[in-house]
Amino acid sequence: MKTMKNRVLEELALIEKEHNVRVLYACESGSRAWGFASGDSDYDVRFIYVRPADWYLTINVEHKRDVIEKPITDELDISGWDLRKALKLMKKSNPSLVEWLNSDLVYKEVSGFRNSMEKVLGRYYSPRVGFYHYLHMANGNFRNYLKGETVRLKKYFYVLRPVLCMKWIENYHSIPPLDFETLARDLLTESELMASIDELLDKKRASLEADLTRQIAPINQFLVSELERLGSSEKATAIPAHKEYEDHLNPLFKAWVHSPSETEGAVKGNKLCL
Repeated sequence: MKTMKNRVLEELALIEKEHNVRVLYACESGSRAWGFASGDSDYDVRFIYVRPADWYLTINVEHKRDVIEKPITDELDISGWDLRKALKLMKKSNPSLVEWLNSDLVYKEVSGFRNSMEKVLGRYYSPRVGFYHYLHMANGNFRNYLKGETVRLKKYFYVLRPVLCMKWIENYHSIPPLDFETLARDLLTESELMASIDELLDKKRASLEADLTRQIAPINQFLVSELERLGSSEKATAIPAHKEYEDHLNPLFKAWVHSPSETEGAVKGNKLCL
């Protein structure tokens, strides 16, 4: 029986052939990477690719399409960014790219690619950018989805997780872990709240994406309190801003554009999706 990993690898191989690209890295993002997938959750596969060097040597390269997106079929949602786009977004500390590189669910990696990206990311990562990203996400999801008597189970986690990411950045000034339970166990100590979250997490994993639940008082009280506290202007501006370093992106870009395909291989130690 074909596993999802095999299906993903087949899709990536087709993308490489159809678009004349080389996939350098592919991982799972979204609820499966965050650790609270439902039984019918999509597989959200994200990848970074590079094209032959001549493709970049044009005067209008900035107008060329730098994203590859496949139509969602069944439960597979797969899309990727060109390496040049990814590196430009790295300089801005783009939270989506940060999460991709931090994923434990890796489908494919050219040997050494993620390590080289992480070294450069450490020079550009801005805790404040991440903090504002999660604040915007949490506020929007709370306002749009959590004010009714009944709410979709998944929407609780779409507010809880960004709030916990903000608390992590507040405490550690570093990239939050993707795994939801790791965040919760590290940051939360109140027993009634943790019991409610554990119960909600079990229910989410056993549910379908569209399943509903009634409002959960301890969780709602926690979210209202933390969003008010973390959303204050004093709190946000106290988070360290963007780091400024000399340009490390061009050497990295040139290295992977010209890297031989023979360097491709499995990376030991990564948790692979099944």
